[in-house]
Amino acid sequence: MSMNVKSDDEEEHGIMSEINTTPLVDIMLVLLIIFLITIPIITKTVPLTLPKVANIPTKTKPENITISVDPQGQIWWNGQLVPDRDALIKKVVVEAVKVPQPEVHIRGDAGVRYEAIGRTLYAIQRGGLTKVGFITEPDRSLGR
Repeated sequence: MSMNVKSDDEEEHGIMSEINTTPLVDIMLVLLIIFLITIPIITKTVPLTLPKVANIPTKTKPENITISVDPQGQIWWNGQLVPDRDALIKKVVVEAVKVPQPEVHIRGDAGVRYEAIGRTLYAIQRGGLTKVGFITEPDRSLGR
């Protein structure tokens, strides 16, 4: 609401030169509220029962390969003993051509020499696999 306060020396019946925007703002707010209430009602469509479809996108995620190296330096491929490094390279070559490539997780015993782990890494690299990670156990003494 707007109010015009005049002093005694001004004319009482003079022309007001300012635009009173308060009623305009009130009307616009009422129209906005009306539109906000009626739009969800208007957008309703014909009630239909749409068909149900089990659309599950197929993701071809390769299985991870676990390579274990025991304290004697023997290599295990997913729990099976690999006789030598050449057999390991052959297995890696077979897995390297898959799209997408599987990840290799190396589990090395804490007492194994680094030389055995290094040779295993070299064999994996020669075979063509690029995603290699190491599996470790968290140190429980650090959390205390």
